[in-house]
Amino acid sequence: MSSKKRIAVVLKGYPRLSETFIAQEILELERAGFDLSIISLRHPTDKHTHPVHAEIKAPKYYLPEYIYQELFRVWWAKVNCAFKSGFWKALPVFLKDLVRDPTANRIRRWGQAMVLSHEYADDCDHIYAHFLHTPCSVARYAALISGKSFSISAHAKDIWTSPEWEMREKLKDCDWLVTCTEGGADYLKTLAPDGRVHLVYHGLDLSRFPSPENNPSKNDGSSRSKTVKLVTVGRAVAKKGIDTLLHALASLPKDINWHWTHIGGGPLKGDLETLALKLGIHDRCDFKGALPQSEVLETYKKSDLFILPSRIDETGDRDGLPNVIVEAQSQGKAVISTSISGIPELIQDGINGILIQPDKINDLAKAIEKLSRNPKTRNQMGKLGEEKVRSHFSHKQTIGDIVSLLNQSLKVTR
Repeated sequence: MSSKKRIAVVLKGYPRLSETFIAQEILELERAGFDLSIISLRHPTDKHTHPVHAEIKAPKYYLPEYIYQELFRVWWAKVNCAFKSGFWKALPVFLKDLVRDPTANRIRRWGQAMVLSHEYADDCDHIYAHFLHTPCSVARYAALISGKSFSISAHAKDIWTSPEWEMREKLKDCDWLVTCTEGGADYLKTLAPDGRVHLVYHGLDLSRFPSPENNPSKNDGSSRSKTVKLVTVGRAVAKKGIDTLLHALASLPKDINWHWTHIGGGPLKGDLETLALKLGIHDRCDFKGALPQSEVLETYKKSDLFILPSRIDETGDRDGLPNVIVEAQSQGKAVISTSISGIPELIQDGINGILIQPDKINDLAKAIEKLSRNPKTRNQMGKLGEEKVRSHFSHKQTIGDIVSLLNQSLKVTR
């Protein structure tokens, strides 16, 4: 192994069930020959892990989640960092950021960056941060302190809820940035029009999502024996639009037999269950919470239709191109979703699914009714969706771009 292949991967939390795409990328980078260390800002909270997490060999390290919990560790890091010339370059950058963002969160990121620089930076040649907001702040400060290069993988919330000034400055300092939707890439290119922003889709490990058996669904909701099985996978947060879906389900014609399954944790799960009870549909809804990938895959296989009515929430947060849509299409499922962010880059309205505008309850209900009553149309859409995923969204096609960019950074003499 070359001594110039050592990379610190900075994450907000690890492992996380909702970030399978990150774990898959880490595994592929290991297979490509990089010596990785995972540096997490938070300890894990999920009860389960995916099989991919067990395959990753990289050591895991955790920074202080809160400075007061590990005061000596942070103080000792500060003492040691003060002897680095980069510390005095990074300090005014942090103070300038603190003036514009005078929050405890900003101070915490500075403390975490000093620990990263003191304890781990000597063992890496490059720092790679997933998410443009807080993980990138820690990576940027640590890179400045330790004299390392850094790069960024941006996704959705981190792009659309971060201040423009902060993104401009991070882009100016980084080697490069990759992001997973055309819309996100186009916006970031206006902040850094110098070629350092790259569009790289999240690839799906299709070996974990093999083609389904050729057993087209015949369920049309006309009787209990032909109940249409609907599924949504996604955290119970506002941007997923699941409350809109529950209202749409409640307004479906009474002669359609349906059952809906939701997979995902999140802060609004209890509220959604209460809403389902209030709407009188709770007995036809199954809230399963977060599940490991194997159980998610089995649910896809047993379902007839995937629905994710994403929206832009009041904070500006939104989905990019949700990996769960790619997963559902890999299993030949037609998708109903919304025409925001990167979703139309996979779902073509009327071809491999139906796209509606966010929060349009009646339109969503009509789309669900149409595809529930017409299994032939639904199956054809699902088939075309699977063909598109298997030809354009394999992780083996997308990981090469990131490998090339990392190799370019590692070749530069610092």
